[in-house]
Amino acid sequence: MALESKDGSIAIDESNVNRLFIWRVSLIAALGGLLFGYDFMVIGGATIFYEAYFDLVGRPDLLGLSVASAPIGCILGAAGSMLFADLVGRKKMLIIAASLFAISAAGTAVSWSFLAFNLFRVIGGAGIGVAANTSPMYIAEISPSNYRGKLVTLNQFTIMIGIVTSQVVNLGIQQYGERVGVGHSGLTWNETMGWRLMFGAELIPAIAFLALVFFVPESPRWLIKKGLKDKAADILKLVGGRKYAEDEVRDISSTISKEEVARVNLGEILEPRVLKVVLLGMFLALVQQWSGLNSIFAYSHQIFKDAGFSVSGTMLSLVFQGITMLIFCVVALFVVDLLGRRLLMIVGSLGISITHFLIGLSFNYDYGGVVVVLLVMLAIAIYATTLAPIMWVLLSEIFPNRVRGAALGISVVTLWVGYLILTYTFPVMREQLGVAKTFWTYSAFLFIAFIVIYLAVPETKGKTLEQIERDIIGEHKS
Repeated sequence: MALESKDGSIAIDESNVNRLFIWRVSLIAALGGLLFGYDFMVIGGATIFYEAYFDLVGRPDLLGLSVASAPIGCILGAAGSMLFADLVGRKKMLIIAASLFAISAAGTAVSWSFLAFNLFRVIGGAGIGVAANTSPMYIAEISPSNYRGKLVTLNQFTIMIGIVTSQVVNLGIQQYGERVGVGHSGLTWNETMGWRLMFGAELIPAIAFLALVFFVPESPRWLIKKGLKDKAADILKLVGGRKYAEDEVRDISSTISKEEVARVNLGEILEPRVLKVVLLGMFLALVQQWSGLNSIFAYSHQIFKDAGFSVSGTMLSLVFQGITMLIFCVVALFVVDLLGRRLLMIVGSLGISITHFLIGLSFNYDYGGVVVVLLVMLAIAIYATTLAPIMWVLLSEIFPNRVRGAALGISVVTLWVGYLILTYTFPVMREQLGVAKTFWTYSAFLFIAFIVIYLAVPETKGKTLEQIERDIIGEHKS
């Protein structure tokens, strides 16, 4: 008989966890993160080329729209996840995400007009929105508590791999295009063909993801929510054996009342105890976006041009940015379950706030060059270790079982609304305020975020999702 703690949680024995199984299914689910990263970052290396092809030079409003079209799709995809993740299940949502990525990659590569380009970027953004919601949630729901931090951070690691892959692909295509030189109509090969290949290369991992996702099981927590305890137990036996499965089914079931089985009640999100957690999740999502790092990623060419770099120098610096993110995301894999989520979020928000303040000083006093690059790399290193992965870990953990899909969806919608505002306003802020004051604005927001995180964010490391629910929400009706 499993032991119960004072709060009703069952002590789950994780000594027989099948590590190979949980890492395998988590890696497949995390391919959604890889495509997220590629689709998210490819725009940074392609902008300068399609800007000439679509005659966007001197039109910051249209340039901002071309970058913001994917975030619009992200909002739509996240909203769809909010409505359907608890209805159709996590696995089907992963299949939908893979399909959207494949359609977007192929369509963007052959876009015949600026309108078609933006429509296919919206479709790709929808894929990001679905994957961003579903991949970490799926991994969290199938992972044992002592592995959950690492495995959800694995999704962020694959995002970084996708980012680096896009940057390496962009660099290779850009350098090849420079050797080819001028194409037709006075445009270079990169301006007519290179940017198309940058987007089209995503089709390869998208097809691989679509094929592999059919081999992962459904989330056991979603199955229990649907009243399919036997199927959930069969999957949990693969995770940790018979006794582990029995204890997990019993503990998960204790957080879902009989009235809530096989039904989705979005109205529960408005319950005061749940709503406060949803609002916290929305705030954390905004913090990750308005940290300003995504402006650097999306508008690297403009920022590094202001700092005195050539196109080739900027493309090379993008690769170093990606490698820096990848390295420090590995660091996050090792420290997330050691130092905990709360401390890393505190360090990240304060550290990036200070770094952005220094970047602003560098531009204000015309230091530029190497100083800006080093400070950007420092900000990226802090971001990759803290805000980038830990926000996803927290969002996958803090919501109750019975509304996790919808609550996480709301947070992800907030994230992409924040990103849309961020990427659309950066060119305007850059022109109206200047680069220095733009970074000081991000710095001020992050300092406020540091205070809120210090006061409001709970620690979740080493706890089952059900323990976290009881700690944050309290006992639920049986």
